[in-house]
Amino acid sequence: MTRGILTTPVTRIDGAASRSTQDLLAVEEPLEIRVGGRTVSITMRTPGNDFELAAGFLFGEGILRHADDIREISRPESVSENPRKQENSVDVSLNDGVEVDFERLERHFYTTSSCGVCGKASIEALQIQGCPMLPRESPMVAMDVIHGLPGALRRDQAAFERTGGIHAAALFRANGELIGLREDVGRHNAVDKVIGSEFLARRTPLGDAVLLVSGRASFELMQKALMAGVPMLAAVGAPSSLAVEVARRFSMTLLGFVRDGRFNIYSGEWRIQ
Repeated sequence: MTRGILTTPVTRIDGAASRSTQDLLAVEEPLEIRVGGRTVSITMRTPGNDFELAAGFLFGEGILRHADDIREISRPESVSENPRKQENSVDVSLNDGVEVDFERLERHFYTTSSCGVCGKASIEALQIQGCPMLPRESPMVAMDVIHGLPGALRRDQAAFERTGGIHAAALFRANGELIGLREDVGRHNAVDKVIGSEFLARRTPLGDAVLLVSGRASFELMQKALMAGVPMLAAVGAPSSLAVEVARRFSMTLLGFVRDGRFNIYSGEWRIQ
């Protein structure tokens, strides 16, 4: 067992026959994200790349602007006598002079579809956070590159290949070259991990990148891509209405149903060659 995958006994039914066997499951555990010792979020995730997840989450929420804001990311030393709880906590220490508006953070969390924040308020919040209006002229991506992205994603989904129950998010260059890929039980966590990796490496904004997600495209994923300066988001599944509205408002290219040699363009057709 790794921390991200575990084995469990199951009874497998095939027609009228049954047999006892073992199955692999994607692990789902909580991660407490702290800033300076103060809890700001608890998310259910697949263990692994937790520091990237924390950095990507804080960057996507507009709490961090630059990797230099961070002094250290570590596991809290004395969360609990339970070592598992310590493994499920991350503390982000900020450099002197970096201020966090915790009240704004609490007011503007809209991390689930049931949070009750209307579309208009959500998009206005993005404008208040300073989300960029992306340049229309770049990048240009060929249709055959887009058709090849789902296959490239699937080839590198090691955990999905073993469990069949995990999402992926991948960043590609305009020519289809893979920049990075992360997997998680939560789509938003996979996006935080892959963007957090680039953020910590000081390679944001990602103005020449394409973000591909294995499921649907939601408002939250659009927000994370926009904050990272990603001009094109492609989803294997469908977009939500608010995702389309965000894409059109901020000059993003949004593609849906990218699979089986086809896709829909919901916004930003000018970037497709």
